[in-house]
Amino acid sequence: MGYMVGVVGKANVGKSTFFSAATLVSVPIANYPFTTIKPNRGVGYVRKPCVCKEFGVKDQPANSACVDGVRLIPVEMIDVAGLVPGAWSGKGLGNQFLDEIRTADALIHVVDAAGATDSEGKACTPGMRDPIDDVKFLEEEIDMWLLQIVSKDWEKIARKIESSGDSLVPALEKRLSGLAINKSHLLEALKRLSLDADEPLKWKKDDLHRFIHELRSLSKPMILAANKIDLPTAEENVERLKTLGYNVIPCCAEAELALRRSSEKGFTNYTPGSSSFNILKPEDLKEEQKRALETIGEKILTRWSSTGVQDTINTAYFRLLKMITVYPVEDPEKLTDHLGRVLPDAYLVPDGTTAKEFASIIHSDLGEGFIYAIEAKSKMRVGEDYMVKDGDVLSIVSAKKRG
Repeated sequence: MGYMVGVVGKANVGKSTFFSAATLVSVPIANYPFTTIKPNRGVGYVRKPCVCKEFGVKDQPANSACVDGVRLIPVEMIDVAGLVPGAWSGKGLGNQFLDEIRTADALIHVVDAAGATDSEGKACTPGMRDPIDDVKFLEEEIDMWLLQIVSKDWEKIARKIESSGDSLVPALEKRLSGLAINKSHLLEALKRLSLDADEPLKWKKDDLHRFIHELRSLSKPMILAANKIDLPTAEENVERLKTLGYNVIPCCAEAELALRRSSEKGFTNYTPGSSSFNILKPEDLKEEQKRALETIGEKILTRWSSTGVQDTINTAYFRLLKMITVYPVEDPEKLTDHLGRVLPDAYLVPDGTTAKEFASIIHSDLGEGFIYAIEAKSKMRVGEDYMVKDGDVLSIVSAKKRG
C-alpha cells in the first residue's frame, strides 16, 4: 500500500481549491494505480527528473507519465473535512475530520497566510488573524484526540505493564493500530523524551502530554502551505510561520487551479510546478482571462517562482516521508519490462528500502523467491540487503515469477 497525504485546514483558507488543483492533472496513465477512490480522495502527482535523459532513451511510461524528461508519479491524497475548534470532542465535523486523518502518513496544512479568515473560517480584514494561531490550533486538536485514545484506562494499563514486566510499546501499538502509528514512532518518541516504557506509573500527567505531542509530530509530520500569497500581509506572515520549525511553502492555490484548467483546455502549455507557461491560443481567450493569466505570471510566478502547490506535494513526499524513486525493469541492458516497454514504471519507496523489500513491493512472489538484483547504471549484481538509491534502475532475479 502506498503512502497517503492528507490536506487539512479550517474553512475558507483555500483547502478545497488546493486539493482540486493538486489532483487535476490531465496526463494519460495506462496502469491506474488506485482501484477505489472515495469521493474525498484523489490522485496527485510528485514531480521528479526522469532517468530517461540520463540513459539517453525514449521511455514508455505505464504507471506514471513523463513530460519533457519530468516524471509525474501518482500519489493518493485525501481532502480532510474542515476543522473547527473542539473537533477532538466531536464538534462540527470533528469525528469525520479525525477519522479521515487516521490513515494519513503526513499532513499538508493549508494556512491562510494573509490572516483573512477568523478562527471559525469566516472572512475578516487581511492581517486580523494570526496564522500562527491556526497552526497551534490544529496541533492541539490532533494532540487532544490522540491523548483521549491513549489516556483511556492509562493507569490500568500501566499497572499491568509493571506487574507483568512487559513493555508499554506493544500495548500502545495495539491501541493505536489503524492510525498509521507504528513501533518505530513509539520508540523514537520515548527515546527523545527519555521516558521509561517499563515504568509508566511513574509518568506525570505532563509526561503523557509531551509524549503525545512528540508522537503526533513523528507519526503525522506536517508541512505548511502558506496560501493566499497574492494578498497583502501574506509575505510577512510567511516568514513568521517559518519560526515554528515547519517546512513552509508560499502558495497560491487559485492560481495553480487556473493554470491547470487552462492547460487542460489547451489554452496554455503548463507543467505543474513550472515557473512559467505559454499561452497557445490567445484568440480563444476572453480579455479578462488573458488579464488573469498575465497577473498570475507577474504577481505569482515572477515573484515566487511557482504557485507552490506542486512544491508542497513534492516536499511532503520527498522530505517529510523521505521517499525515493526506483525503476524496476526486466532487461537491465534494454531497460525494458516483459512487454518490451522502456522504463515503464516508477515506484516511490521509503529511503532505506532493501532490494529484497523492493522486490516484495513490486510483487510478493518476487520477494519470496529473491536471488539477486542487477543495478542497471553500474551493471553490478547486488544482494538482498542492498539499500536501493534514488534513481536506481533495478532488474530483480527471482526463483518465483511475478504472478
